[in-house]
Amino acid sequence: MQRFFVWDIPVRVFHWGMVICVILSFYTMKTAGAPFLFPVETHAKAGYILLGLLFFRWVWGVVGSFHARFATFIQSPASIWRYSVSVIKGRSKPFIGHNPLGGIMVMAMLLSLTFQGVSGLFLSDDIFFQGPLYGLFGRDVSRELGSLHYWNSQLLIGLIVLHLTALVIHRLLGERLVMPMITGRKSVKEAPCDAIDQRQPGQKQNGNRWLAVTVMIIAAGLSYWLWTL
Repeated sequence: MQRFFVWDIPVRVFHWGMVICVILSFYTMKTAGAPFLFPVETHAKAGYILLGLLFFRWVWGVVGSFHARFATFIQSPASIWRYSVSVIKGRSKPFIGHNPLGGIMVMAMLLSLTFQGVSGLFLSDDIFFQGPLYGLFGRDVSRELGSLHYWNSQLLIGLIVLHLTALVIHRLLGERLVMPMITGRKSVKEAPCDAIDQRQPGQKQNGNRWLAVTVMIIAAGLSYWLWTL
């Protein structure tokens, strides 16, 4: 059994912050929203925080730590197909970070969540809530975005169910995916496909600490700006 560092602190903060925001968003829209007096306002504020988190993740996916970078887990269709076949045949090799199928899921969720957050800025319930960008493109466009916002929420539910199912399947196969997102480290039984070769320049395990702090501050500023509009 080998143990590898995989998820840095910024990625872990993003992940669990996103989980909290998504749960709160669905709770305030799919239930009566107690104990919140105005659930739609709480829903919107969760969305503003989520947009800040997503801004950070999109930037960190380009300039962040090795396994956080999109380039490390966005694979070609041929690679995805080969990995899928190996999974079906029970011959797949472990990955420290996201495997090719997991990479597709990550990108799908990031894109869906980003659309959900951005589209919410243009919405209004005509009673308690009006998004900061409502009316920018006219009421008709706002209504169309409202419809897409709803249907995308259904897509998100499906993606979340698939994600949770994958976590259970991997756990049954002996691969723990939740604990590494808490501790930052992952144990694998054999040599992983995406281990860092320290001899190659540019393969830094951790991202730049001060760059992470800077991007986090900008992301927090974005959330605060949306919150106060």
